[in-house]
Amino acid sequence: MVANTPEMKYTIQSPQRLISAPVLLPASKSISNRALILKALSKSSFAIENLSDSDDTEVMIAAFSDNQYEINIGAAGTSMRFLTAYLAQLEGEEHIITGTERMKNRPIRILVDALRQLGADIEYVEKEGFPPLKIKGKELTGGAISLDGSISSQYISALMMIAPAMSNGLILTLEGKIISRPYIQLTCQMMQDFGVAAQLDDNIIQIEHQNYIPTPYFVESDWSAASYWYEILALTNDNVNIELLGLQEKSSQGDAKIAELFDYLGVSTTYTEKGIRLSKNTNRPVKFVYDFVNEPDMAQTFVVTCCLLNIPFRFTGLQSLKIKETDRISALQKELKKLGYIIVDFDNSILEWTGEKCEPEENPVIDTYEDHRMAMAFAPASLALGKIIINEPQVVSKSYPNYWRDLLKTGFKGF
Repeated sequence: MVANTPEMKYTIQSPQRLISAPVLLPASKSISNRALILKALSKSSFAIENLSDSDDTEVMIAAFSDNQYEINIGAAGTSMRFLTAYLAQLEGEEHIITGTERMKNRPIRILVDALRQLGADIEYVEKEGFPPLKIKGKELTGGAISLDGSISSQYISALMMIAPAMSNGLILTLEGKIISRPYIQLTCQMMQDFGVAAQLDDNIIQIEHQNYIPTPYFVESDWSAASYWYEILALTNDNVNIELLGLQEKSSQGDAKIAELFDYLGVSTTYTEKGIRLSKNTNRPVKFVYDFVNEPDMAQTFVVTCCLLNIPFRFTGLQSLKIKETDRISALQKELKKLGYIIVDFDNSILEWTGEKCEPEENPVIDTYEDHRMAMAFAPASLALGKIIINEPQVVSKSYPNYWRDLLKTGFKGF
């Protein structure tokens, strides 16, 4: 592989025939990052097995091992949110947490306001409402607070995980429509795995003051990473199978829903002892309508797939996409227009394609906006276009460092 540089780009060429090679998927960074916080809160000496090797997890590991006054988490949004809450309850310690320029423009006021209500001492170092943050750790009093349920579930999970350390525990009421509920349920399940009782009742989360129990933990593979292989099989004309290793049928990951969703787009899932096997089927909807409120990270994969399959769609529940690694709604519109597709958004929460097209660029170059999912969702477009150029392909290291290597193994070329 080529060394990463700021000007780096890959020209992804479609394979002459897709090679049916087994793919070992990366460990889930969502589970890995939660496990690291819970290990620290439980003061566990047990190792966490199969930790993700993603950038997001590496910065979490460094934060716990380096013990630096200033913690730079780069572009890792999950790490920023989880560590902000963790550091707030770390009595007697003071830290500054910062990140990339993009991170300094990702809002964090909602989490900071909530932590302050619960007793935290947090100051903004530069711009009000945004990182970097100066955090003086102390015992948090806790209590009852309310949050808008449509905010990022990472704010909610961050508060949940430190709730047992609060002297009065936490009663968190989520108002309105709750997005990414499976991630909240994942946090609840993992807290229980570490010995803490967390009660999730519709829109109310109750967690009493209690102690975590040190626990050995194994991280399962990432269903989000699997989505790009579903996309590849949906777009190829080759009648091949793809085996994805390390996935579990009874997974606590909300993105496991993709197995059901891609069945409508021509990809069947068979569960095996080692993971899953993907194969082609003849399903093809006239129009695909779905509410991604529980799986917003999968929106890019399905938007690109449906366009290239010429399947009109209407996807709702995308309100959190504006505050991800980039404004994913705007990014999808801009990049798909290069391929000849006119995507319309409504209220920053709905994306729709009616079949409207424009003249595509002759040699489209896809910008990735420091967003790993933009690179991984657009690379399979080479199957439909013959080739596609991806700018700054190194961004995949945020969640799936071996993505390009795995594509090479299955027959993609040119990089």
